[in-house]
Amino acid sequence: MHTQDVDTKLRGPAVWALVLTGVASFMAALDNLVVTTALPAIRADLGGGLEDLEWTVNAYTLTFAVLLMFGAALGDRFGRRRLFIAGLAVFTGASAAAALSPGIDALIAARAVQGVGAAVMMPLTLTLLTAAVPAARRGMVLGIYGAVTGLAVASGPLIGGSLTEHISWQWIFWLNVPIGLALIPLARLRLAESTAPGARLDVPGTLLISGGLFGIVYALVNANSEGWTSASVLTGLIVGTALVAAFVRHGLTHADPMLPMRLFRDRGFLGINLASLLMFLGMFGSIFLLSQFLQGVAGYSPTEAGLRMLPWTGMPMLVAPLAGILSDRIGGRPVVAAGLAFQALGLGWFAAILSADVSYAAQLPPLILSGVGMALYFAPAANVLMSTVRPADQGKASGTNNALREVGGALGVAVLASVFSAQGGYESPQAFTDGTVPALWIGAAAVALAAALALLVPRKAKDAPTPVPTPVPTAATAGATDKVPAVG
Repeated sequence: MHTQDVDTKLRGPAVWALVLTGVASFMAALDNLVVTTALPAIRADLGGGLEDLEWTVNAYTLTFAVLLMFGAALGDRFGRRRLFIAGLAVFTGASAAAALSPGIDALIAARAVQGVGAAVMMPLTLTLLTAAVPAARRGMVLGIYGAVTGLAVASGPLIGGSLTEHISWQWIFWLNVPIGLALIPLARLRLAESTAPGARLDVPGTLLISGGLFGIVYALVNANSEGWTSASVLTGLIVGTALVAAFVRHGLTHADPMLPMRLFRDRGFLGINLASLLMFLGMFGSIFLLSQFLQGVAGYSPTEAGLRMLPWTGMPMLVAPLAGILSDRIGGRPVVAAGLAFQALGLGWFAAILSADVSYAAQLPPLILSGVGMALYFAPAANVLMSTVRPADQGKASGTNNALREVGGALGVAVLASVFSAQGGYESPQAFTDGTVPALWIGAAAVALAAALALLVPRKAKDAPTPVPTPVPTAATAGATDKVPAVG
């Protein structure tokens, strides 16, 4: 009877944590995706060239990437619930500002502020959820969390296309406002406060990693427009790399660094983070090109292309909860590795069959295989990540993983787009196909390498789950919006 009572007490806080963190993650992921289909309407209304339109996406990507670890550190130091609410408030306010933007520059500035809010909010969702859920049920709950993110990935282009076509592009931002206003008081009432015991804010480390990631990501997202050998791109890569190297040294020598490099001595932590970076490199770069292929070569509208991508983008919604349950039973390592292998096979299959006149029926099997692979990866990866660190390091681990995913996505778009430009172009359907095929092979190779790195995760990682942080009195990710990069 006593055990039953305890179980009942645990269930309510866990459900609230799942709902609140899941909806916040859905909102942030959906926001990035709906912008993609709205870009032509934004250009017609506000003006601006192609570079301005790219910055409506890149301003969000850059601030999100470089401030993720800072957001996680702030949560550890000042309270995860408090900072989650603050990030949510900034994101909601910036969404309203984006909807009210009188010009393209104001929209870009609002998107940058949205990225700041998301960077504070998103890494704390996984930490709060992990703290509220008993270890034995964590895989299943994180699977549901992954499915919610998958729903945002699946529905983003459809919702964005419908709102833009039938109302106006401003409503892709207004949509966030009532959701955010509802979540803020609920988070205050229903989530427990928690901190990392003895956490301190590492200002030098924060400046080094933020500056380093900014330089690298800025260079990657501008390499195609300015050229890999341009002064700004080379400066970003060189200075960014130097600052990241200094951050690594800081993590080795500082008494209490933001990211202790000792974490990477754990095979599981090293393996899942490298696998995440390569997974997002291959997946994001490939989706970036394939979504354009469906529109530019196959002739579908953005909404029609989004519908035809559903077997891939919508699969996490169906499979991720099952993957979470499976990882609880057999461990996260085989599920993650299998998912990455399926994703790699799906991309390779696409590269093998792609032609200017390929039918959708021929594309359907690799779409489904890639979708199953993505779903098998997402939920167990989150569980594996959080099981490799102590409770006090969970915020740092979440921020690190989200930042590496974001950098991997930017690197994937830059590298695969460069291969595409070198081997083909936009001149004709055949030229587009000629550029896309070798880029997809590189994406497939990157994800295959990620599958091999996932095998570094200890076989029995899930059998020794990390104790949850002690809540401060009521119930305490993935991260990174599994976002699909915008099409030019």
